[in-house]
Amino acid sequence: MKIAYTMSTGRGDTDELLLELADRLTGYGWRLGGIVQINTERDYDGPCDMDVKVLPEGPILRISQNLGQNSRGCRLDASALETSVGLAEAGLAKGIDCLIINKFGKQEADGRGFRDVIANALADDIPVLVGLNHLNQDAFDTYTAGLAVQLDGNISALESWFIEHLNGQCQRKRA
Repeated sequence: MKIAYTMSTGRGDTDELLLELADRLTGYGWRLGGIVQINTERDYDGPCDMDVKVLPEGPILRISQNLGQNSRGCRLDASALETSVGLAEAGLAKGIDCLIINKFGKQEADGRGFRDVIANALADDIPVLVGLNHLNQDAFDTYTAGLAVQLDGNISALESWFIEHLNGQCQRKRA
């Protein structure tokens, strides 16, 4: 099973890292699927806006709701997230070399979100990388039966892992 995850300690660091990785892999000519998150800080009214870019070329969808500065509820727009899931699933059906999912989050931990997209990619022997936080690590470990590889939170480690798995794929395709 070709699945790896990465975690960063700083707020939004994993999102920035996966966005940079997607840009690099696209630049190498790999066909990407999945989503990466783009956070936009606000000068007013609470935490950042969260958008996801459906790989490789969009669209970009807002997955956060503006609930107000003092709100403590979940800001995720589950409907927008499910739209991005459907678009990622459609991209997978067109054929991709690798899948990047910005986060195995609460939706996935609860059995929704990108779980089926990830499983379908793995069934097709497509390398998968996900962002993860400590809150959902137990659910992720259960989902992957502990077979996922943890990668250091730096671009070199992520790029090397993907290139190692993608080069093996290309050699099999050529044979």
